Amino acid sequence: MTDIYAVKTVVGRENIVIENMISNVKKIGLSDVDSFIHPQEIKGYVFVEGNLKAIEMAIIDVPHLRGMIKKPIKIQEIERYLQPKTVEVKINIGDIIEVVGGPFKSERGKITKFDKDKREITMELLESAVPIPITISVEFIKVLEKSNND
Repeated sequence: MTDIYAVKTVVGRENIVIENMISNVKKIGLSDVDSFIHPQEIKGYVFVEGNLKAIEMAIIDVPHLRGMIKKPIKIQEIERYLQPKTVEVKINIGDIIEVVGGPFKSERGKITKFDKDKREITMELLESAVPIPITISVEFIKVLEKSNND
């Protein structure tokens, strides 16, 4: 049976730590490390499922790593972070939106297409001389004005 252990990292470097641990697992050939997770809500920690000795070997010489808590964590303690979050998004074609993340941050645009399954919108920038369609995740937008298409 495997347990879950918390590994302390430099805040903002959690994914780099996971990548380096995965590299070590592959390089050494550790079969007793099962999975890695970094819940976005928990800064400075990643969780590793596996055998304690194998995890200790996987964290050797990993940059941005601050240590490991050697007491196993119960799944119930982190279970709420493992559940996917579903938020109902009220978006219509014609809505005016602002991009709140990614390379187009702070740009405003008009929605021309909405794919509910992929949770993506296609928009045209308002301040662009030539209308260029840009597809972006709904996670990175904020509706400024609702269209009259309701």
